[in-house]
Amino acid sequence: MKATIMLGAAGALTLAGITQASPFGGFTFESLGDAGYGETYRLYVNMEAGTRIDAVFGNSVGSLSIGLQDGMNFYQNGLGGPTSTSINSAFFPLAPSLEFDSYVTVGALYANGAPFAENKLLDIGIDFASFEAGGELATNNGSWFVTPADAQGEELGGMVLIGQFTVIGGSGNGAADLTGQISIQGKDVDGNTFQELGITWVPAPGALALLGLAGLAGRRRRR
Repeated sequence: MKATIMLGAAGALTLAGITQASPFGGFTFESLGDAGYGETYRLYVNMEAGTRIDAVFGNSVGSLSIGLQDGMNFYQNGLGGPTSTSINSAFFPLAPSLEFDSYVTVGALYANGAPFAENKLLDIGIDFASFEAGGELATNNGSWFVTPADAQGEELGGMVLIGQFTVIGGSGNGAADLTGQISIQGKDVDGNTFQELGITWVPAPGALALLGLAGLAGRRRRR
C-alpha cells in the first residue's frame, strides 16, 4: 500500500517557500507490511516527469534527520549495511531477513542496482553508527548521492526511492512512524540544478500534509 503526501494549498506553499514551478511534489510512503521484523516502509520523493535527484543531504541551513516515534527502533540486519550498496539480493534465499534491512539509497533497491543496471551510490560526512544501532540517522554536514551521469537518480513513475526503513513496533503508517527532515538536490526537466532545503513531513489534523520549516525551506536554481 502506498500513501502519498502531496503539497498542500497555495497558502501552505507560500509558508514553505516552495513554488508551483518546483519539480518536487512531496513524499510517498509504500508499506510492505510486517514480515516478522517490523513494519517495512519505502520512502520515495515525488518528482515531475523527466527530472532526477542526485543527492539527499543535511547542512547548516537544513540538517538531515530520519528518526522514529518514541518506543520504536529501526531493524538492522547483521548482513546488511546503511546504504543500498550493502544489500546483496543474491543472499535473500539463504538469509531472507536481509531483504528487510533498513538503509538509504538514491533510486536503486540493492547492490545490483535494481531496477537500474547498476548502483553507484556514494556517501560522505555521515556517521551511520546510531542508525546501524537502530536509532536516528542525522547529519548537518553529510550526504548520500550519485552523480548526474548515473541513471539511478532518474524518476520512475514520478518517484525516486531514497530509503527503506523497517520499524520495530511500527503502526503500519510510515508517515506517522517516521519523523524526518531532509534536503535534496537534482536536475529539473530543463537540466537546471535545483535544491529543496529543510523539507519534512508531519501528521496534520484530518490528513498528512507536507510542510517546509519556515526559515529553513528554500529553493535554489543554477545551471
